[in-house]
Amino acid sequence: MAVFSIAGCLLILFIILPILNLLFTTEPSRVIKTAMDPAVRSAILITLSAAFIATLVSLLFGVPLGYLLARERFAGKAMVEGIVDMPVVIPHTIAGIALLFIFGRAGILGAPLKTHLDIQLSDNYWGIVLAMLFVGLPFVVNHCRDGFMKVDPRMEYVARSLGASRLGAFFRVTIPLTWRALLSGAILTWARAISEFGSVAIIAYYPKTINTLLFEWYNFFGYTYTKPLATLLLLIALAIFVGLRAIATPKRAEH
Repeated sequence: MAVFSIAGCLLILFIILPILNLLFTTEPSRVIKTAMDPAVRSAILITLSAAFIATLVSLLFGVPLGYLLARERFAGKAMVEGIVDMPVVIPHTIAGIALLFIFGRAGILGAPLKTHLDIQLSDNYWGIVLAMLFVGLPFVVNHCRDGFMKVDPRMEYVARSLGASRLGAFFRVTIPLTWRALLSGAILTWARAISEFGSVAIIAYYPKTINTLLFEWYNFFGYTYTKPLATLLLLIALAIFVGLRAIATPKRAEH
């Protein structure tokens, strides 16, 4: 067990050391000054709001699919699960290019939408949402599926035998028993969305998200200039992530 403990400590150190170094070697005054920059505030608002919308859409479509994968057996189920996981393993730049060929100005869907409805999905805010949705959707689907699998289907059958419809049993029995799993999936989807850069930069470089702005500042001004912005983003992400995790984590019963 000593070997396992050492290995675990080394892994934790590998994760926490860069984070602590960034937090404790950046002057708070520089972080505050960076937070007051209008470009930074705009980028943060765009990033958080786009990630929030992507998470809501992920829940809207991911919860039904997760339930289907948990409850039904059908031909090609393993293939569907594999397709759902593909955005996790596809390199970010490839994801952006793939989305651009579909939703870009000359894309399969983007061109007719632009021509006939004057709707543009790339090079704007909604392109950012699309990229975030693409990379974050698997987390919602997988967490929902795993949560639904832990609920005994007989509980739903009892509710239906008492007069509830299948949809009613789903909302009155299944959802209350799995809301923490759904929330965990939503948290990971949101976290993955705000951290996305590669696909966002390809399909919608403007308006700038916080990651795009960070990349641009690093290229133009270097590490020292970018450090306060990186620290600010880290603090925001940690605050929201820890808060949501505290809500999603079940409390242990006191004896």
